[in-house]
Amino acid sequence: MYATASRAPLRYNARMSLLQRGKDSMSKSQLLFERAQCTIPGGVNSPVRAFRSVGGTPRFIARAHGPYLWDADGQRYIDYIGSWGPMILGHLNPDVLAAVQRALASGFSFGAPTEAEVEIAEEICRLMPSIEQIRMVSSGTEATMSALRLARGFTGRSRIVKFEGCYHGHADSLLVKAGSGLLTFGNPTSAGVPPDIAHHTTVLEYNNVEQLNEAFSAFGTQIAAVIVEPVAGNMNLVRASTEFLAALRKQCTEYGSVLIFDEVMCGFRVALGGAQQLFNIVPDLTCLGKVIGGGMPIAAFGGRRDLMAHLAPLGGVYQAGTLSGNPLAVAAGLETLRQIQAPGFYDRLSQQTTRLAGGLQAAARDAGVPFSADSLGGMFGLYFASQVPRSFAEVMRCDVPRFNAFFHAMLDAGVHFAPSAYEAGFVSITHDDAVIDETLSIARTVFAALQR
Repeated sequence: MYATASRAPLRYNARMSLLQRGKDSMSKSQLLFERAQCTIPGGVNSPVRAFRSVGGTPRFIARAHGPYLWDADGQRYIDYIGSWGPMILGHLNPDVLAAVQRALASGFSFGAPTEAEVEIAEEICRLMPSIEQIRMVSSGTEATMSALRLARGFTGRSRIVKFEGCYHGHADSLLVKAGSGLLTFGNPTSAGVPPDIAHHTTVLEYNNVEQLNEAFSAFGTQIAAVIVEPVAGNMNLVRASTEFLAALRKQCTEYGSVLIFDEVMCGFRVALGGAQQLFNIVPDLTCLGKVIGGGMPIAAFGGRRDLMAHLAPLGGVYQAGTLSGNPLAVAAGLETLRQIQAPGFYDRLSQQTTRLAGGLQAAARDAGVPFSADSLGGMFGLYFASQVPRSFAEVMRCDVPRFNAFFHAMLDAGVHFAPSAYEAGFVSITHDDAVIDETLSIARTVFAALQR
């Protein structure tokens, strides 16, 4: 143990020496990535940032403004990641910045209740009527993990149902893939997840109503909760069918299971009332994040009052967090929620996102490249396939090598899409006609090159 520890500084110093000698031939992003790998696993603090699925070196970002990012080398990019969804107003919105600065002047964190926490809770409950009470947390993973614990505590049951391709954070119960058959339990998809925990999770096919009904017929009285992304964003953008969501609501009601909508990504992204407003389905619990913090670390879960009453300090389901309801994050979230209620905001956001998706489809069609796209509100999906996928299996049949080539060509030309064929993209209200036109102009050249 001690020998291994003593070698670490030697490895670090050797790598830094190599970097020093090669610095004139490497970009700042390359240098930073090499340096980061000495002290950060894989050189990144979240796996998708490492570019492993597309290859190459991740761009280290120095600053952002509106629809743009600038990397450490000064290269400008049109940003279609938006910090993975929160930046619906664009980067460095002046009113959000001012709100955070005002909050900052009073203190960073108190570990005690604040008036602003009450205000953001009231605002979210008003905008999403299915949420009667809400608990603030610090991340989407914390929100989904806590919602599942609450559902189990409320029902006294253990089994969870999730759907293939839906990502709900990295809690143990949710890092699970499908078993070998419909009635089997799930299997861990990550080292460190005990099989005994994974066996409490059943994984079904997204948008498969028949399979859902069979599962409830077989073990509906064991199911504590069903958790679903009504608009999936981590197998690329895949929207649930109305029939599928209606069947979920029906079965959960009949068997007394808790229906949890994971709207961490799509909440306030696809509509002011979230996906549940678009689909007219009322979940029992909703998980939120991203947009409600305006780029600051915040998330929440909430729902029916009788369910939420089981949370400590009222009930026996324990959940706590030192930074829950952090005043800086709440300030950014409140100002963001205020601005997205402006008349016509979502009409304009949806119009620009639709224009982007449609323009990319047209460019690919003109070049003879098999390609499709879909969008909903401020989210979009790009698929190197002739039709928009409706399930994880269909997503997996997309042409990933061609996506990777497209991604790098667009990145080199100054357009930053998500570095994975399995991630949705995001448009902000600052992506105006000029920004979309520039993107499409670049894309036409790239698609033509892909076909050669």
